[in-house]
Amino acid sequence: MGGRVQPALLGGLFIGVLSTLPIINIGNVCCCLWVISGGALAAYLLQQSQPEPITGADGALIGLMAGIVGAFTGAILQIPVEMFFGPIQKEWIERLMQGQGDMPPQFMEMLNRPLNAASVIADLIFRLVAYVIFGMLGGVLGVAVFRRKDARLKTED
Repeated sequence: MGGRVQPALLGGLFIGVLSTLPIINIGNVCCCLWVISGGALAAYLLQQSQPEPITGADGALIGLMAGIVGAFTGAILQIPVEMFFGPIQKEWIERLMQGQGDMPPQFMEMLNRPLNAASVIADLIFRLVAYVIFGMLGGVLGVAVFRRKDARLKTED
């Protein structure tokens, strides 16, 4: 288990930071790009730390662990990012929406909603579910790409 902590932490930090940074976080709109990549990174790092090939189950587990770390990292980082960039993003969206005609009042209410504990917890729960699923997928894909070839499977001519 000890050999999995560092790959999970590094993969999770990759997920959490890139999924939270403004503008860069748009990459997650494309099939959770940063989450899948963080799971694959964790699988790569796990394979580099072990002489034998890792299995798909190893990849799924390390991707799950990276997803959990990424969810908590992202939720924690979201607080200062929202405090700093929130007003800027709100103004940008309001300007963008002025030319669109009537916006539903619920949308404008959502923009004006202050950051509170309930929204942070809801964000964390959403991240946990999504990041675990896509982190596991990334871990399995990472195994498919980065798995060492098993010397026992090679036949000599």
